[in-house]
Amino acid sequence: MSDRSNFPYESTLHVRDTCLCLHLQRAARAAARLFDEAFRPFGLTNGQFSLLMSLNRPEPPVMGDVARLLALDRTTLTANLKPLERRGLVEIRPDPSDRRSRRLKLTREGEELLAKAYPVWRETHAELEKLVGDPDRLREDLLRIS
Repeated sequence: MSDRSNFPYESTLHVRDTCLCLHLQRAARAAARLFDEAFRPFGLTNGQFSLLMSLNRPEPPVMGDVARLLALDRTTLTANLKPLERRGLVEIRPDPSDRRSRRLKLTREGEELLAKAYPVWRETHAELEKLVGDPDRLREDLLRIS
């Protein structure tokens, strides 16, 4: 009995070499590792930095708006908020105009942490942009996909 698959290996190589989804995932993971390492001194991950940055608005946003911006479902957003809330970086408050809705407020401590982490983001982001031939074009293409 042979252990060989009837599915052609050439198909696997074709997917490996051409699959946009695979290449996007790999690039996203590499970028995430780069930023995770940069934010480690602040006790943040790249996802937490993005979440905190998404709350830096003139008025505290509702959870649904933040979830849409970050392409997260509300359950995942809630789970991601919990450690930030425990650290005192975020407050979750009922919306005064709709008690069923929640507003997310960046605390003073959260603002101070963002102010410290932002220069590191700028430096790391500049490093990443150097690896990309045309970063503006890449951003446009990624926005079109999302």
